[in-house]
Amino acid sequence: MAQPPEINETFLREVDENLRRDQLRDVAQKNATWIILAVIVFLGASGGLIWYQQHKVQLAQQHIEQLADIYKDVGNGKTGAAPQQLDDLSKSGAKAVRASAQFTRADVALQQDDAKLAATKFGEIANDGSLPKPYRDAALIRQTALQFDQLKPEEVIARLEPLAKPGSPWFGTASEMTALAMIKQGKKDEAGRLFIAIAKDKTVPDDLRQRAVQIAASLGLDVSAASAALGSQAQ
Repeated sequence: MAQPPEINETFLREVDENLRRDQLRDVAQKNATWIILAVIVFLGASGGLIWYQQHKVQLAQQHIEQLADIYKDVGNGKTGAAPQQLDDLSKSGAKAVRASAQFTRADVALQQDDAKLAATKFGEIANDGSLPKPYRDAALIRQTALQFDQLKPEEVIARLEPLAKPGSPWFGTASEMTALAMIKQGKKDEAGRLFIAIAKDKTVPDDLRQRAVQIAASLGLDVSAASAALGSQAQ
């Protein structure tokens, strides 16, 4: 009479491994069709994603080439087809292309003496949170410059407040419009001090600094220090 095998941990482990292997085999056999289908879907999705990414790159390159052609036409005075072409490119999925197309569309509107449309286009860029901040800040400056005479002084000041700070790339331009708005409010001393700050800032273009000195002097402020700073920069 055969003796039953000795039941120990090794024996139980082998039985468990065999059972798991058999279960996996049965699952694979029963679900072979679904597994194959899942693999096909995965490979298809991966390939589709790669194709989509390549398609996006190719499309962006095409849009850049189209922009270059539009720039040439606009530079040669051929603006007839440019508005529609730029409006189409303003829907591009490439942020740089979209922003460039919108900026150019606004500039074309200015060439066509449509300041209202240009300001609207700049406003669209400034309010597009998906675009990088430098694009939005530049658009805000240009929009405000175009609308300056139509805006209330407090609106100008509030709109430009984030940019009219030392260290901002737009400190000079934003502060100049802010100071002019202050003059409209009758705050001449405050405006004058801001003009002097502009004149002393060596990161601001010289022509803007010189204009700031002249306006501050016309407001009755002592501009000797600002003039000296401007003179030392010129040397």
